[in-house]
Amino acid sequence: MSDEVFKEFEMAQTVVDYAPVDETEAVSSEISELSKQGYQFLKDNRIDEAKESFSKILEIEENNNYALVGLGDSERKQNHFREAVEFYSKCLDYHPGNNYALFGLADCYKAMNQYHKAIAIWEQYLLHDDRNITVLTRVADAYRKTRDFKKSKDLYLSVLDMEENNSYALIGLGHLHYDFKEYRDALYYWTKMLEKDESLVDIRVLTSIGNCHRKLKSFEKGVEFFERALKKEPNNFYALFGLADCYRGMNQQFRSIEYWNKILDMDPDNKVILTRAGDAYRNTGDYKTAAEYYNKAMDIEFDVYAALGLALICKGEGRYEEAAERLQGLIKGDPKNFRFYIDLSDCYVKMNQKAKAIETLKNISRYGVRSPAIADMLSRLERDA
Repeated sequence: MSDEVFKEFEMAQTVVDYAPVDETEAVSSEISELSKQGYQFLKDNRIDEAKESFSKILEIEENNNYALVGLGDSERKQNHFREAVEFYSKCLDYHPGNNYALFGLADCYKAMNQYHKAIAIWEQYLLHDDRNITVLTRVADAYRKTRDFKKSKDLYLSVLDMEENNSYALIGLGHLHYDFKEYRDALYYWTKMLEKDESLVDIRVLTSIGNCHRKLKSFEKGVEFFERALKKEPNNFYALFGLADCYRGMNQQFRSIEYWNKILDMDPDNKVILTRAGDAYRNTGDYKTAAEYYNKAMDIEFDVYAALGLALICKGEGRYEEAAERLQGLIKGDPKNFRFYIDLSDCYVKMNQKAKAIETLKNISRYGVRSPAIADMLSRLERDA
């Protein structure tokens, strides 16, 4: 072989030897570019284009972890949680321990209310990093959803030990105590959140504080927080409902009516609100308007409170026999509701039928119902008989 031929062969061989390396770098660069592109599309909420970018990666490299996680994230963003689970799970099959796939998978299980599965995944992560605040608060949230008070509280408090006044932990502790009817403790944590920085406070915290005061019957304080919520969002249902209910609790029925009607302007077929508004009108003595609201509710679907309201209007107007008939029908449908017996007994008292009134109150004992209100009324009637 001549020197020139040898040199040509050597050069050709060099190209052959190094071609795969260049090709690998090119492929790697293409995957990197498609990955960046896909995640930018995701960030911009251009989901279909993101999916297209990630799918192209899989055509180049089957089971690529960035592409599988990206497709999982794309499906999760569209609330297609089952489809997202498949992509995350596939990623973990080929890339065990991939944090992004674990996070996505756990979030999907949480969104599908499969909290125990979510907890198992997050706890798997915490074995390697037990000071990750994001994961700790998510596990605490999940335990709260499964009503495991102790584990949830312990995790939230451990977050506060690491980061004093952590917003997610304070809000979570508020919800935890509220769920377990510990309203004063809930107020403590939510108020700390307000003190930290009110500008960062979600409207839900304001309505939640208002609801605590509503439950504690400190209605005037509740009004303050619901009004603050309405300044942020004038048509917020929970703020309007809270204000109406606080004014009802303060026996300011006219103010209550104002807010019930604001809700009905937005949602005219809300059966619960129609009944509440009917109650407010009835308590102001406007039986005609009250009956209209109750009947609107009943036209949508039978409602026991609307039916009771109509019976109480009959009673208020002195139509005791009609009221008694309506109440008897309600008792047949719900024989353990002591309120019906009290109102029916009172109708009999108004009709001078004390024996029937006493018998009515005694009848509820057959169902094992014990009520101080029933006992007091029965005692009074028997004493005066």
